[in-house]
Amino acid sequence: MSAASATRILVVEDDPTVAEVVVKYLERDGHVVESVGDGAEALRRALADPPDLMVLDLMLPGMDGLQVCKKLRERRPVPVIMLTALGEEIDRVVGLETGADDYVTKPFSPRELALRVQSVLRRARGALVTTGTGVLRDGDLVVDVGAHEVRLRDLEITLTAREFDLLAYLMRNPRQAFSRTALLDQVWGWSFGDTSTVTVHVRRLREKIETDPTAPRRIVTVWGVGYRYEPAVDT
Repeated sequence: MSAASATRILVVEDDPTVAEVVVKYLERDGHVVESVGDGAEALRRALADPPDLMVLDLMLPGMDGLQVCKKLRERRPVPVIMLTALGEEIDRVVGLETGADDYVTKPFSPRELALRVQSVLRRARGALVTTGTGVLRDGDLVVDVGAHEVRLRDLEITLTAREFDLLAYLMRNPRQAFSRTALLDQVWGWSFGDTSTVTVHVRRLREKIETDPTAPRRIVTVWGVGYRYEPAVDT
């Protein structure tokens, strides 16, 4: 991979040992990697020159990972993988709600992190949805798969790569109920994992496309099963 085409990754980790290991593994995969140990500096760099992906530690001095992710999400659609300590389930869920695309718990296998990076980057580039190009329409909701763009009532809606993939998958399979495990497999490509990831992404999607997220009409809950997409316009 040439330097011009290499993926740029910003690693935000205040533990020099962990940062060094992560950087080495990602560089071994051909990525161009930069590392910083301060949340405020990471945000400044990411806004000035957005990387292709950020690996972001939750616990940072000064501005923590949740603050960085939230402020970054307000300005740039940079994919984020959050690093969290084992057992911090609430923090992981809050991280996903803030806008993180994925998370890895410490202590972690550097190879596992590298694989998660590949997965998030693949989806950020639209690999999953571009296998079927075209436009998905449901009334005032339009998903342009080729352009990786979503518009609602003629206004562009900003989605993360995972949110986009999930919405496109559900719209391609209207009125079909999927369990959280099935969605984790089909959209995330994981054969195992925390299904709360799916729950959080559904909640975020509802907040962006539903008139009343507390009473969703498009992405509905199928009690005891999971979720299905109910078209607003008969097809």
